[in-house]
Amino acid sequence: MATNTAAYTGTSGVAKFEVDGSSATEIASVRSFSVSQAGDIIETSVMGSTSKTYLGGKTTFTGSMDLLFRDDASAHSGLFSAVGGTPTDIELFPSGVTTGIKLSGSVLITGHDIAVDQNDAVTATVSFQGTGALTKTDL
Repeated sequence: MATNTAAYTGTSGVAKFEVDGSSATEIASVRSFSVSQAGDIIETSVMGSTSKTYLGGKTTFTGSMDLLFRDDASAHSGLFSAVGGTPTDIELFPSGVTTGIKLSGSVLITGHDIAVDQNDAVTATVSFQGTGALTKTDL
């Protein structure tokens, strides 16, 4: 297990996406990705109490990726076609596939935006909604 013991940059990050039911395929030309977890909070306060009380509820996760758009990459085509489709697997490696952690889960692709600017490379932004738990695995 190769644990990061100090702050590190995202230059070695890797994102993978399951294309057509096969194993996760590395997504070419990823510029950045983010994933956010949230948990529901259930209020359990009762009349007559002076302080609110809570219980933890269900969790969820969402995320997005910014890519340099590629016509030739199977994962790019898969992400484009997956919008509004069935759940598929995603794997995110903040510091590469051999060091640190892997974040993985089943997701629904909720958006795929392509941006074209004459002064920049063509980019795509992909957004996703987790279905089930986000799993953290130490590498």
